[in-house]
Amino acid sequence: MTHTAFFGEREHAFTLTPDLIQELERKTGAGIGALCMRVPEGHFRHAELVEIIRLSLIGGGTIPQDAAALADTYAAKRPLNESFPIAIAVLQAVWSGERATTSLDDTANG
Repeated sequence: MTHTAFFGEREHAFTLTPDLIQELERKTGAGIGALCMRVPEGHFRHAELVEIIRLSLIGGGTIPQDAAALADTYAAKRPLNESFPIAIAVLQAVWSGERATTSLDDTANG
């Protein structure tokens, strides 16, 4: 399922496809189940959060170069409370196929 949220300067689609899940596991060294369980509890490395954002932007249709630039600017170099809710929503969509129940409008990165 695709999650849509304001990120950077506009709304973006975020999706982790099966191929991108494999890439996320490779890049983070963690299984998707472990990420889905521990990231929402706050047990994550910064690089994992950035990779969830970057790869899900690609899955949502952003070209890889733009996804890398957006993740670097608006996830890697901004407060965690801006990208953390998006990463959780993406993982929730992978886990249950449903969108997050919390509103992300208040986490807009300006």
